[in-house]
Amino acid sequence: MTKTAFLFAGQGAQKLGMARDLYDQYPTVKETFDQASQVLGYDLRDLIDHDEEKLNQTRYTQPAILTTSVAIYRLLVEKGLQPDIVAGLSLGEYSALVAAGSLDFEDAVALIAKRGQFMETAAPAGTGKMVAVMNTDVVLIEEACEKASDKGYVKPANYNTPAQIVIGGDVAAVDAAVDYLKEAGAKRLIPLNVSGPFHTALLKPASEKLALELEKVDFQDFQVPLVGNTEAKVMEKNQIKSLLARQVMEPVRFYGSIDTMKELGLTKVIEIGPGKVLSGFLKKIDKNIEALAVEDEASLQALLTP
Repeated sequence: MTKTAFLFAGQGAQKLGMARDLYDQYPTVKETFDQASQVLGYDLRDLIDHDEEKLNQTRYTQPAILTTSVAIYRLLVEKGLQPDIVAGLSLGEYSALVAAGSLDFEDAVALIAKRGQFMETAAPAGTGKMVAVMNTDVVLIEEACEKASDKGYVKPANYNTPAQIVIGGDVAAVDAAVDYLKEAGAKRLIPLNVSGPFHTALLKPASEKLALELEKVDFQDFQVPLVGNTEAKVMEKNQIKSLLARQVMEPVRFYGSIDTMKELGLTKVIEIGPGKVLSGFLKKIDKNIEALAVEDEASLQALLTP
């Protein structure tokens, strides 16, 4: 019995003109973008096609990726594909909630626009930093963060794969942790081009504001199981609001989430949205899981043509 998960892309995967070919060809995709533009009060398709600077600003990136992902998801459903399990990386969790039938798309767009604003203003540019640590033992990384915490806040923010863990926090503390890791023999440390130290305690102001917005939203029962980032467990309806508020300032447990999905019988993954970041992680986590990605007409046809 094969079980397929739909995994939804997170921030950082955006690119100019993403899903334009699908938008031109499929009414469902165009309708999804039109719906989002109505909620947002600006032409989202036009922004994605022509304004790279805005597209890379968190408050615009988040609705852009959400809408692109849900549009592709709706197209897959139209083509007869259905997930057995869903999940998403950080922002992608909102697309997963829509796919799981728990969150209305228009509510998701409105929420994500606010989430983007809150995250952008919570830690002003330059106050924080994120660095990906490659091929280094997780215990060593956590210890380096502990040792550096006299310089400020630093902790793991993304457990992407056992060989790629992102740390984040105050600039001085992150730099100190990087020095400790280099002394301990870590060879590859890659500073990330992000506008803030996401998934760290520095985003507590954003978390608190988001919690208030989440109170106004009605969530429905899950139609398919969703494995959440924050605890790497199947999410229960009564936990959605607290988990989404925590998610902004707590680490993303991606490889833990994949382990949970494997326990549920996962054999195949379809990554939805721009880029192939999650499929790449998956190859590093478990080569036996078949991973495909859909972001444009060519990859859609590759998926539909067995």
